[in-house]
Amino acid sequence: MTGTTAAPTTDFLTGWQAWHDAREARFREPYGWTSVTALHWLEDAPSRLDDLPGLWSWTGEVARVESRAVDGLALVDGPLVDGVLEIGLAALAAGVSLTVGERRLEVASRGGRAIVRVRDPRSEHRAAFAGIETFAPDERWVVPARFEPFDATTVVTTGSVVEGVDVEHAAVGTLHAELEGIPVSLVVFATATGPGWILFRDATSGLTTYPGARFVTLGEVGPDGAVELDLNRASNLPCAVTSFATCPVPPAQNTIPVPVEAGERWTR
Repeated sequence: MTGTTAAPTTDFLTGWQAWHDAREARFREPYGWTSVTALHWLEDAPSRLDDLPGLWSWTGEVARVESRAVDGLALVDGPLVDGVLEIGLAALAAGVSLTVGERRLEVASRGGRAIVRVRDPRSEHRAAFAGIETFAPDERWVVPARFEPFDATTVVTTGSVVEGVDVEHAAVGTLHAELEGIPVSLVVFATATGPGWILFRDATSGLTTYPGARFVTLGEVGPDGAVELDLNRASNLPCAVTSFATCPVPPAQNTIPVPVEAGERWTR
């Protein structure tokens, strides 16, 4: 890339605007990240959680809740909990959703512990959400790159914004690019669809962008590994809008030494 800024093309701006609108729409969804009102970490001893029915506990292998039908706690699209509901490790890895009234409870595992995350479509934060600030889209941040796949998927463990909670990622390769004349090599993590995504920090992190990290998803990779890295679509993690998330931080290798003034911004 160079320091010269040309007027962006219509197709580029149209595509970027559609991406940006979709990002804001996801945060505004009734049970999107702006609807989250609480995050509870379950303990060994059965206990009550603020403003929720039932007695909740965690054995190290099973999340457990004891509730009565009259309390209104139910599996999403399922029966009321009337007695004891136990959720094992496999189900916790994927996450299980319950409801109580309009609220939705996400029961899942994080860092070897069980959590209950509460989402409320009537949350004040969701009502007040004013959108996502961004840098002006600029085609000079669409960078040619090369994807070099690993011979086999490798597990990479990183920390998270929650002390003591680690996150395991399936790393599938390395992305090589040049930013502001500086070569960078970034670890690429697997996605369910597509070639992968990159979790990164750069020289703007904690200043004009979220301190923890941003991420960007790769486009289609050519047979020779050629791929575009569009940093205009660098995205905030959920932790940028809620303190009730457990977002990962990037591996040290994914620290970009230049300011990536592209994509989503962050205001303290």
